[in-house]
Amino acid sequence: MQTRRITALVRTVLVVCKLLVASAAVAGGNPWTALDSGLELGQFPLVDPGSSAGAVVFVLRVDPRLCELTLHGIPRGESVGFTAREWSRREGLVAAINAGLYQADYRTHSGYMSVDGAVLSRGVNGYLSAAAFAPVDPKDPPFRIFDLDDVPLASVLSRYRRVVQNLRLVKRPGENRWESQDRRWSEAALGEDREGRALFIFSGEPLTLNRLIDALLALPLGLVAAQHLEGGAQAQFVVAAGGQTIELVGSYEGIFPAPDPKRPAWPIPNIIGIRKRDGR
Repeated sequence: MQTRRITALVRTVLVVCKLLVASAAVAGGNPWTALDSGLELGQFPLVDPGSSAGAVVFVLRVDPRLCELTLHGIPRGESVGFTAREWSRREGLVAAINAGLYQADYRTHSGYMSVDGAVLSRGVNGYLSAAAFAPVDPKDPPFRIFDLDDVPLASVLSRYRRVVQNLRLVKRPGENRWESQDRRWSEAALGEDREGRALFIFSGEPLTLNRLIDALLALPLGLVAAQHLEGGAQAQFVVAAGGQTIELVGSYEGIFPAPDPKRPAWPIPNIIGIRKRDGR
């Protein structure tokens, strides 16, 4: 019963997204649809020889001055995570996306992760990207993706209350750092544009990451930095704003595409969320 409900939801959402963005494009050529103050949804065609006809990438553009970026991990006493939609309901979020890869225990983030003084994962590794929000000093940007070969993690931790370390896709100011490979999958990623806005990026198209990154850099996103959050069937994105509820779940992983439309969203242990700031 649950599987049928979620599958139907995903199909409906895709249609809603297409209608929303198509209407905006017809109205004035603007690829962005305003969902709420500080939240805009874009749908962009993927121009890549390896993508199928009609393939698109969804991008939620978030103004961190109007919206609060949050970070969540499995609470104490809980043995499994939740879907992005369930996380959103539990935490009062208007949007959620994977926070990154996790270890074999299905609860511990693969890199370093800290939230408001609590260290959820001490596993500092070779990942060269750290997303940071909730600055200690209000003069610092409210959201920033740091390149850890330029700025040490310790420096980031001293300046921000919420930090998550992940694999780097794009090095500032817009350089593809992913090597060519054969594996293809759906992708959930976090980006930053040249205005300092956060980009929740979701692509259901089975592309290699290096080709997807090239495609993203060619789009009018102003992308200057990005990190990999999750791939394949575990990649998830949900937004509930502007009278719409949109949920997307990945379906592809491996050398060849392997869609499974009957598979429900999987529980995930960590997510990045969005809340509207007080008074907005």
